[in-house]
Amino acid sequence: MTFTTRPEIAGTFGVVSTTHWLASAVGMATLERGGNAFDAAVAAGMTLQVAEPHLNGPGGDMPALLYSADSGDAKVLCAQGTAPAGATIEHYRAQGLEIVPGTGHLAAVVPGAFDGWMLMLRDHGTMTLAQVLEPALGYAESGVPLVPRIRETIAQVRDMFLAEWPSSAEVFLPGGDVPKPGALFANKAIAATWRRLLEEAAAAGGDRVRQIDAARDAWYRGFVAEAVDRFCRTEVMDSSGRRNRGVLTGDDMAGWHASYEEPLSYDFAGHTVLKCGPWSQGPVFLQQLALLRDMDLAGMDPSGPDFVHTVTEAVKLAYADREAFYGDPDFVDVPMERLLSDDYTAARRALIGAEASLELRPGAIDGFETRLATAVTDGVTVPMAAGVGEPTVAKSGETRGDTCHVDVIDRHGNMVSAMPSGGWLQSSPVVPGLGFPLPTRAQMFWLDEGLPASLEPGKRPRTTLSPSLALRDGLPYMAFGTPGGDGQDQWQPIFFLRHVLHGMNLQEAIDAPSFHSEHFPSSFYPRQSAPGRLVVEGRFPEATISGLRDRGHEVEVGPDWSEGRMCAASQDDGLLKAASNARGMQGYAAGR
Repeated sequence: MTFTTRPEIAGTFGVVSTTHWLASAVGMATLERGGNAFDAAVAAGMTLQVAEPHLNGPGGDMPALLYSADSGDAKVLCAQGTAPAGATIEHYRAQGLEIVPGTGHLAAVVPGAFDGWMLMLRDHGTMTLAQVLEPALGYAESGVPLVPRIRETIAQVRDMFLAEWPSSAEVFLPGGDVPKPGALFANKAIAATWRRLLEEAAAAGGDRVRQIDAARDAWYRGFVAEAVDRFCRTEVMDSSGRRNRGVLTGDDMAGWHASYEEPLSYDFAGHTVLKCGPWSQGPVFLQQLALLRDMDLAGMDPSGPDFVHTVTEAVKLAYADREAFYGDPDFVDVPMERLLSDDYTAARRALIGAEASLELRPGAIDGFETRLATAVTDGVTVPMAAGVGEPTVAKSGETRGDTCHVDVIDRHGNMVSAMPSGGWLQSSPVVPGLGFPLPTRAQMFWLDEGLPASLEPGKRPRTTLSPSLALRDGLPYMAFGTPGGDGQDQWQPIFFLRHVLHGMNLQEAIDAPSFHSEHFPSSFYPRQSAPGRLVVEGRFPEATISGLRDRGHEVEVGPDWSEGRMCAASQDDGLLKAASNARGMQGYAAGR
């Protein structure tokens, strides 16, 4: 996609907004050292792997949306690893499984984040690998301040680490116990891995591009792949309650690489929103915009029951279509054009009534079978198990892991919206000698045959990771996103609608009380759903809460600041702006 570019903004470096203050500081410092938005995003992203190991890691996944001011092009960078060659439904069923475990080796896909960051750096950055890796490497060797949620996560899985995952205990339980609050926490094993990568890159000689490619080769065909291959042949305990060997091999890693593709888009109220394709859940954002386009949301109170009800019912319809139609388009035909068409959307919009629907209602499209998975726990609240899922903030305020987000805009007008995740410390044992766990994104596949998101070798899991870019009047305008699993493409549209239709600035739209639906099957083990459940922040007016209950929603009131961790950055009229989330007390926006 090619768009009109903006002139360079003199006298500034850029803006950065991330889910962790340290990553924002590193990104800003990289811009000040002369790097561009892509250099800054890579430096921030690598730092997040040290600063938030419960939310992402070197072995995770990373989709991104990139806008290059030089070319005027916007692209999706897909660093979502694929299922191993041995990951067949037959193999998993033979282990007595009905769904893919949420933890351990059987949930592993090819770790994609490293290649994604390297591809971004090679093709769009200006700095060397050593330059962008320097801050993260320093923190890995010397330590980062241990925020309470990392310590809480380690404490939750302490006993499992000691009993079943000794390689994780070695890294995350120094001295045999949970690190003390406020302590500096180092990961010298990751630092050693990065040092070896830099050595192999330098030994390759040549320019920055050759050295970046040498590091990629060492990761996917060299010592990293060899260590992963060895470890996946061992049995480890997972959420099935049994010890299982993995199926990921070095050959799987050698045969995969990150890639670019065209974004999907939808025009709404003078803006164009760009999203990843239906191998992600990103298009549900676009479907919601299509459903809500003629609903007069601008005339509704953005914290009132009419707004919350209408948006929630659109969420339910879009996510029902996700369940019925979304999957890796390299393997399945996804009727994306039809799902965003005016006549299909008009028929779906007519289903939004005055009362909350308690049904999961995917659409019907000629030539496409509408089938839903069977292994779903309806109406049951499943206790949070240690290490499971890509969790976000629960109603109690407790967290189970999650995701990170990075937005950067530089003075040239380059833009990055990146969503690194996976490789959580609590979800898979550390690979011995490397210092990090593998991704567990295979839990998003179904073990039912014939579904768009059914497990197949070489297929991308239908991920929840979903960065966003937006244009305004045809010009690149905003990068934004939030962690939160299935909530990502609920909180992002809510933020966007309040910003675009209700005139809230970035910070106001982030700070306004938010909500999410749990009506549809979760993307994460154990894949439960809760028909009609609507979780709202306690800051909503009582009249809104009671009005939603009167409409038939199963309303649960959560803590006042508990819904999502939005980040955003924008450029307009010669000004760069950024905002971040007070929720979680870790997000940070910086600019200079």
